[in-house]
Amino acid sequence: METLRKKLLALDGRGYKAYQSLAGRYAFTVTVGQLHFNLSIDHIQGDPFALPSRISVWVEMAQARLPDALWRDAVRRVALEDFLGRALNRAIGRYVKGRRGSGCSGEIAIAGSGQQVLPRNAVLISATGVEARLTFGLPAANRRAAGREAMVMFFDELPRLVAAALCFDNLDAAQAQRHVHSVEDQHALRHWLRREGLAAFVANGAHLPRAGGVDDRPLHNHTLPLAAPDSLTRSVTLPNAGHVAGLAIPAGITLIVGGGFHGKSTLLQALEYGIYNHIPGDGREQVASLETAVKVRAEDGRAIHAVNISPFIDHLPFDRDTVHFSTDNASGSTSQVANIIEALACGAELLLIDEDTSATNFMIRDQRMQQLVAGDKEPITPLIHRVRELYTEYGVSSVIVMGGSGDYFDVADTVIMMDAYEPRDVTQQARALARPIEAAPAGLPAFEREAARCPGPAALDASRGKRPVKIDTPETGLLRYGNHRIDLSQVEQLIDTGQTRAIGLMIHYFSRHYATDCRSLVKGLQQVMADAEQFGLDHFTEYKVGNLALPRLFELAAAVNRIREGDWH
Repeated sequence: METLRKKLLALDGRGYKAYQSLAGRYAFTVTVGQLHFNLSIDHIQGDPFALPSRISVWVEMAQARLPDALWRDAVRRVALEDFLGRALNRAIGRYVKGRRGSGCSGEIAIAGSGQQVLPRNAVLISATGVEARLTFGLPAANRRAAGREAMVMFFDELPRLVAAALCFDNLDAAQAQRHVHSVEDQHALRHWLRREGLAAFVANGAHLPRAGGVDDRPLHNHTLPLAAPDSLTRSVTLPNAGHVAGLAIPAGITLIVGGGFHGKSTLLQALEYGIYNHIPGDGREQVASLETAVKVRAEDGRAIHAVNISPFIDHLPFDRDTVHFSTDNASGSTSQVANIIEALACGAELLLIDEDTSATNFMIRDQRMQQLVAGDKEPITPLIHRVRELYTEYGVSSVIVMGGSGDYFDVADTVIMMDAYEPRDVTQQARALARPIEAAPAGLPAFEREAARCPGPAALDASRGKRPVKIDTPETGLLRYGNHRIDLSQVEQLIDTGQTRAIGLMIHYFSRHYATDCRSLVKGLQQVMADAEQFGLDHFTEYKVGNLALPRLFELAAAVNRIREGDWH
C-alpha cells in the first residue's frame, strides 16, 4: 500500500507512460472499518484516450463474510456474483468523482448488467474469497500523469467501493437473499416446464411491456399485470416463492393472435427472453421458456454456408443444390429456413416466430396463389405444411404470432388471443373456423438434426494485418473477428456485449482446439461450451479481463454461421 503511494507521488507530473511502473500487486489495510484487501493492477493503458486500465481486487472470505447459503451451488453463486456486481456499480455512482482530466481520466467502472442475470467474470466467488474486476481510468493532465489525483482514486474511492459492495456486513442482506432466491426460482421453473411437458410459463401478475424499443426496463405506466385464463392456468410450487399460478403454454403448436397493439409481440418477446433469469422488479422474473427456445426470423442478405435447406426449399431452377446450399445474399425466405435448420442442428426444442419479421412466402401460400402458381413451379414448402411434423416427429414445438392469416388455425393446438394485453383462450373458436389444409407434397426431404458441416481455416482466421489476433466488439450486434465483420444484429436472443465478446474469443478457441479434425460444427462448439462450463470464461483469454458474459450454444453457432468468407466442408 505504501509502495503504491510512493510510486504515485514520484510519477506525478511525468509523462503518462510513467504509470507503467504501477503494474503489480499491493496489500491494502484501511484502519477505518478494519478493511483488508489485495489490489492487482493487471493492465495499464498507454494513453489517457486509450481503453482504461484494468485492476482487480481480492477480498478474503473472512473479510467478505458472504453467507454460504447464498452461493452454495452454481445457480446461487452466479446470482450472488450478479448482485455484488450491481452493488459495485451503485457504489461507483455514489463514491467515484469520475472525470479528472482528459480522456477517460478518473473513471472507474465494472462491466454492466441489464435486466438479465448472466454468468460473468466481473465478480467471482470462491471458497477462499471474492474477486472483482474493474476498469480504472488513470488520470492525466495534458497527457501527463496526475499522480495525486490517482492517489485519491486508489486510497479514498477504491476502499469505499470494496467496503460498500464486497463486504456483506455493509450490504442489504434481505435484498441479497431476494435476488438469489428469485434466480433460483426461475431456474427451477425452467426445469418444471420440461417435466410437465410445457413450452413456456408466464406467472399471473407479470409485467411484460418494456419502457422502449431500446430500453429493456419495465414500463410501469398504463400496463396491466397479466392474468391467465382459467383454461390455461397451471400452478407450480417454487423453492422460495412457493405456490405460483399463471399462463402455461403447452408443448405443440401455439398461436398468439389479436389486433394490432394488443400485446402479441410483447408476449412473444417475453418468451424470447424467458431463456434468461431476470432481476427482481423486472416484471418477468417468473416468465420462463425452455432453455432451448430459439427466435427465428427472416434475415435478408445474410450468408449461408452448406446448409441443407431441402426440407423447405427444393427443386430450384437450373437444378441448384439445396442439400448443401450456399449464398452470400440470402432472401427473406431462404434466410429464415437456414435459421430454422441451424437452430434444429443445435438442439432447438421450441421455435418462436413473429409474422411481422417473417417471410410471407415461407409462412403461407393461400389457395388462390396455389391455383395461379402450380406446386411444381414453387420450390418453397411453407412452414404451415411442416410445422405439425416438426412437433410430432422431432419434438419441436412452435409459438407463432399471427395477426393476418387464419390458415394456421388448421394446425394449431392452442390459440391465445391478446386483448388489451390480456390473454384469452380462443382455441375452441379457432377450431370452429379451421378447415383441412391441403396436404404437403409427398416425399419431402427429412430434417437433419446433426449436420456434417464445418468452416475451413479461412473462416476461422482471427488475424488482421500484423496482429495475430484481432477481436473487437463495438456493440452487442457486431463482432469484428480478424478481417471478418459478423453482423449479429438480428440474432435477437443475444442481449449483452459481454456475450458477443465471449463469442469472439470462443470462436478463436474453437479454431485452435477443435476445428482441425472438425466434422461437425455443432459438436465442436458443444465441446467449447463444455469447456466454458468446466473452466469458466477466463479459459478463453490469455490475460485477465472482467467484461465477458456466457452465451448459449445457439448464439455462438449463429456467429460462426454468419461469417461471410471462407470455404466450408
